[in-house]
Amino acid sequence: MKHLRLSTAMGLAVVLGLGWFALSPQRARANFQGVGTGSYLTNITDASTGAFSSRSVITLHSDHTLTAIDSGQEASSPTFSSQQGTWTQGYNGSARASTLDFSFLSPQTIARVDYVINAASGEGNISGTLTLTIFPINGNPFGGGGTVVGNFNFTGQSVPVE
Repeated sequence: MKHLRLSTAMGLAVVLGLGWFALSPQRARANFQGVGTGSYLTNITDASTGAFSSRSVITLHSDHTLTAIDSGQEASSPTFSSQQGTWTQGYNGSARASTLDFSFLSPQTIARVDYVINAASGEGNISGTLTLTIFPINGNPFGGGGTVVGNFNFTGQSVPVE
């Protein structure tokens, strides 16, 4: 009887240990098959009208930083934005990112762009949404407030090396 209880307890411990290993966050991230690092050329459209808005290049770096340039976020000069920020992977094949841009509209504003990036059908394709929020230059772009000036959809493809 003693050996039966000991064997059952050890068997249960092994099953629980294997279950924890299979479901652990590190293992889930290691098996991640979603949006990956690289540069993507995107088409951006207005979420409410579907009208073309701009084109951009979004680069997801392996250290989880992100850079983006966008043809539609111009101040007086330069005519393309310069966004920098960070991104993180989700468990469902998506990525979330936030960037800051000091060249949007005027030198008196900070623009925060929040992205949800999804792997799309076809290798190297992405789609998603972005929200553009502006803050006064002395405001906190990570706090509440700000003015949402646009919600957009985008599709994109990986920039090939040729």
